[in-house]
Amino acid sequence: MEFNVKSGNPEKQRTACLIIGVSQPRKLSRAGRLIDKISEGFLSTIIRRGDMDGKLGQTLVLHNVPGTLSDRLLLVGCGKDKDLNETNYLKILDSVSSALENIGAMEAYSYLTDLNLKGRDIHWKVLQNVMQMNSSRYQFEQLKSSKKEPVKGIRKLVMNVPSRRDLGIGEAAIKQGNAISAGVSLTKDLGNLPGNICTPTYLAEQSVRLSKTFPTIVTEVLEEEDMKKLGMGSLLSVAAGSRQPAKLISMEYHGGDSQQKPVVLVGKGVTFDSGGISLKPGASMDEMKYDMCGAASVIGTLSAVAEMQLPINVVGIIPATENLPDGLATKPGDIVTSMSGLTIEILNTDAEGRLILCDALSYAEKFDPDVVIDIATLTGACIIALGRNPSAVIGNHGPLVNDLIGSGKKVQDKVWELPLWDEYQDQLKSNFADIANIGGREAGTITAACFLSRFTKKYKWAHLDIAGTAWVSGDNKGATGRPVPLLTQYIIDRMEEMQG
Repeated sequence: MEFNVKSGNPEKQRTACLIIGVSQPRKLSRAGRLIDKISEGFLSTIIRRGDMDGKLGQTLVLHNVPGTLSDRLLLVGCGKDKDLNETNYLKILDSVSSALENIGAMEAYSYLTDLNLKGRDIHWKVLQNVMQMNSSRYQFEQLKSSKKEPVKGIRKLVMNVPSRRDLGIGEAAIKQGNAISAGVSLTKDLGNLPGNICTPTYLAEQSVRLSKTFPTIVTEVLEEEDMKKLGMGSLLSVAAGSRQPAKLISMEYHGGDSQQKPVVLVGKGVTFDSGGISLKPGASMDEMKYDMCGAASVIGTLSAVAEMQLPINVVGIIPATENLPDGLATKPGDIVTSMSGLTIEILNTDAEGRLILCDALSYAEKFDPDVVIDIATLTGACIIALGRNPSAVIGNHGPLVNDLIGSGKKVQDKVWELPLWDEYQDQLKSNFADIANIGGREAGTITAACFLSRFTKKYKWAHLDIAGTAWVSGDNKGATGRPVPLLTQYIIDRMEEMQG
């Protein structure tokens, strides 16, 4: 889909559809008032008789509005001005996306970027318009024998900016929005693929393909024999029950100076998680194909960063494996030795994500990182604690955690901090090894992070638990592509901070 920005008055726009906001109670936006004046009160009459009262998400299509060059006007309810916030703005855009699918117009010109949203500038509003429109058009039908007809609706959206000097800002926002959207779609595609297709080998192949698309990315894939030589006994213990060979994938994006320390992203890549010997209940086990969404988000983020050609160095590390029961599978009570040398008593084989991440986090040291962020669908306890709106963030460096929270707010991909207090570490004590891989029922998300913290003492680190946000269940089941927007925005913010 094509996006553009332009500056001009609404009555002068020759387009198939002009999009105008109306707030409650029955109040026209600035663009609406201009149209109303040129049409000699046409819109005021429509509003006065109750066809549009400005209720949030309400839409009304008008044809042949006097004095305009537009074939149609799409009036969109924006709710009360005092209630207009980021969440409601996205609801408005969602309503517009749905309405545009059914009105027959191939292009539209939107004045929703003119809405007064406290604390949000034109870059943010253009960015959200692009991402929302792209998201609404996403479909996953690769594996269906009969495909749906392509989504109808517009092929081009022009967004208004206040003045000509804002055109550059808008164009930059379009570029960023398209790059993030492409990364989100790639992440969704990988997440939605079934485990018999999206294997560890498949993830490795897609990472290699990404490096062929973007020469600034260099991909290396370590095999199980390589991991054995590195002493990755923890990661390999999870792979022991699978016939699919584990892979350790590293992708290096070189956009910055060679001396610049990279942002390192580590994504959990369990391509199917049965729980191993500690077998999960059968209900909804099909959704355990999504246990590699952390890995998928790393690939999607690297894609977005490379697409924008950001002048920063980024490394993606993906430990990829299945977790299945087998005669050779790891058993509860087994003790393994991690790459760091710490021994781990595996009390539950379904707490496998931390077992593969800990070796990947040790491996991250070789890149001399600026910061390390791991992303994982790690604990069901996270969903109990926070629901499915924010991801959880925990880390050993307060400024890094705060930066992630701030970046998440910018793109409405929110995170919420949980504590990493020493008192929780006691729950991981083992009578037979240095550390146990679970800490009991209480504070499950926190103790999982406590486990990972044992392997991150040499650098600044944050952990994102995306168990509640990586996919949705029910009739709209599918991967969400989160937290690609958050990670990409963080990298942009970090880049700007480095540049001073």
